[in-house]
Amino acid sequence: MAKQNYDVVIGLEVHAQLRTESKLFCGCSTQFRPDQPNTQTCPVCLGLPGALPVMNREALRLAMMTGLALNCTIAEETRWDRKQYYYPDLPKAYQISQYDQPFSSGGWLDVGGEGADCSAVRRIRINRVHLEEDAGKNIHDETGGNADSRVDLNRTGTPLMEIVSEPDLRSAPESRQYLEKLRSLLLFLGVSDCNMQEGSLRCDANVNLHLHGDDGQTTATPIVELKNMNSFRNVELAIDYEVRRQYQVWQKTGHVLGDLPKQTRGWDADRGVTFGQREKEDSSDYRYFPDPDLQLVVTSDAEIDELRVALPETAESRRTRYETQLGLSEYDIGVILDQGPEFAEFFEQVQKACNDAKTAANWMTQDILRDLRTRGEAIEDFCLNSATLGYLLAQVTGGRITTKSARDVYSELLDQTAGASILPAMVEQIISDRNLEVVRDDAALDAAIAAAFAAMPAAVDDFRGGKKNALGPLIGMVMKQVAGADPREVRDRLAAAAES
Repeated sequence: MAKQNYDVVIGLEVHAQLRTESKLFCGCSTQFRPDQPNTQTCPVCLGLPGALPVMNREALRLAMMTGLALNCTIAEETRWDRKQYYYPDLPKAYQISQYDQPFSSGGWLDVGGEGADCSAVRRIRINRVHLEEDAGKNIHDETGGNADSRVDLNRTGTPLMEIVSEPDLRSAPESRQYLEKLRSLLLFLGVSDCNMQEGSLRCDANVNLHLHGDDGQTTATPIVELKNMNSFRNVELAIDYEVRRQYQVWQKTGHVLGDLPKQTRGWDADRGVTFGQREKEDSSDYRYFPDPDLQLVVTSDAEIDELRVALPETAESRRTRYETQLGLSEYDIGVILDQGPEFAEFFEQVQKACNDAKTAANWMTQDILRDLRTRGEAIEDFCLNSATLGYLLAQVTGGRITTKSARDVYSELLDQTAGASILPAMVEQIISDRNLEVVRDDAALDAAIAAAFAAMPAAVDDFRGGKKNALGPLIGMVMKQVAGADPREVRDRLAAAAES
């Protein structure tokens, strides 16, 4: 395989909608209502004459939490700027953002160490995290034969946090892992729901190549900004395609086309290609200037320290704790954390109740996750609460009922109590009604084993000859004689008796 004669250089700009009830500079709701366009607006977010913005302090608090979790330096002073451009979904013809005085800068996020594509841990620097208001949404309908374009301004003014990385990423898979880790961080901090389908998390990628010539000189292709990527998978596919496209252009032309301007390209997921949209603007094109209607925001060291102490436990911290303290496998940890903070918290409550992390993890990653997906529910809406599941599993780990019996109880709980809240008392009722407790009658077991040996001496001889599966018919016979016996205990007793 020929040695690659270029480096891929990628920087990501991630926009995350903050989890606030009201917009960044007014009291309008941020609730997602695509079926009720233009119902969550007011003179402030519409930019009507005489309307003055007032900063949402909760948005700043959530953004500062993110900056701290990303190891950024929080500025003592930050200010708001007007970013000038005209577009139908921007009613003021400017966006309130932050330019030369963002509230945080100079952080980092580590990636790698878990996947084959990017196994070495690398530190991706964070240039800045800043706040800005969102624009509206242009809606284009071409299904009826006549193009119909409309504007929904419900999203206008929604608080956005933009997280800008340095151009430190070197591949499409590494970029995807960066996004996955960043999303996990935001979810466990509780600052954003990161719902890409609703536009709560969006990503633009800046991609170019550094080509190495035979003369030892390195030349860069023009930077391309990729947009319209609505999933992490599409981000990875778009970057991968763009890398190949830029390299093919260079191969065909024999030079880098360095005189070309920076370009913005969209991603067509149906065709799997990027397409040109416009020349990429420079900061001077936006004519930034300080917003005269908003004051400087001053943050004290005490406020920063208070936020730092109160930061929730991150997914990476939980990953380490689950491995070192609970002894879980990398697979189990990954499945639990990938479901989000509510699922992880549910698991922790279950494992504390049953005092067995592996048993709790098995049920959470298999039975519970399967039924949540079947029902289309989130863990916080599940009828079986953590206390009840923990109580049920404690009966298994304590040896009172078998795993099979626990699954029978679990199934009956879901079948009989659809839409109701399930309590530990209901577990007790089913165990009692169905006589599921494990029988501990040693005399009865010994008698049943002796009877099984007498009835099936050939099976005993086969077991002694090395055929371990020969115990199966004997186990079945004993279980029929002693209802409620623990199959594992029966197997162990049979094996010990046969070998003695």
